[in-house]
Amino acid sequence: MNQPLIFSIVAAGFTVAFFHTAIPTHWLPFALTGRAQGWSHAKTLTITGFAALGHTAFTTFLGVLVALLGMTVDRWTGQIFPWIAGGVLFIFGAFFLVRQATGRGHVHFLHGHDHGHEHDHGPHDHTHGHDGHAHHTYTLPLISEPRMVRVPGKAISDRAAIISLLTLLTFSPCEGFLPIYVSAVRLGWAGFALSSLVLAFATTAGMLTFTALTMSGLNRIRLEAIEKYESGILGLVLCLLAIVIVFAEG
Repeated sequence: MNQPLIFSIVAAGFTVAFFHTAIPTHWLPFALTGRAQGWSHAKTLTITGFAALGHTAFTTFLGVLVALLGMTVDRWTGQIFPWIAGGVLFIFGAFFLVRQATGRGHVHFLHGHDHGHEHDHGPHDHTHGHDGHAHHTYTLPLISEPRMVRVPGKAISDRAAIISLLTLLTFSPCEGFLPIYVSAVRLGWAGFALSSLVLAFATTAGMLTFTALTMSGLNRIRLEAIEKYESGILGLVLCLLAIVIVFAEG
């Protein structure tokens, strides 16, 4: 196998997947729900781990479609495929860089997370809504800008809470990782398997790390910069990977 290409896929894949999990939707709901439901840290992290696997599984399913299409094109195009794959990656990278330059650095499309939520201010608030259920308001400990998020306080069963959390991540794939599968096509199904393992490891490690840090109450870690510049980071990684593919395989 092409060693430079393998290293590039692993490095790029890990970078994209791990930094993608820094988005609050990948750890904040688990930390807050665990606190509201009275779960132990171990239980909360276990549920987070299963959600990470579901997130990975759905992304991998989409990756299978990408790989099948790429391998078909590879058979048709032969020696020029590295240029095609590199061009596709470069286009994706340029797209994300343009998004960053135009002030739309966050790229988690399916969540529509544009910070349009209502936020209150204060360390903790306990109120009762019109539905008669208790609600808690918590400070986000890992974000320097004061923000508050309301979550149900033991108003639902553990089973319903777990299903909601698993569904939240499972059916919201890591779109930014799909171009990595394009780059792995030249390595066949072995490359696909390698990419999927990197995705699973980085996603699980990232979600567990950020969830654990949140539950620990650490407040000196600034993650909003990662979220703000996610598109730029992804674009730069994809453009560099495109160059590697062209020079290593072209």
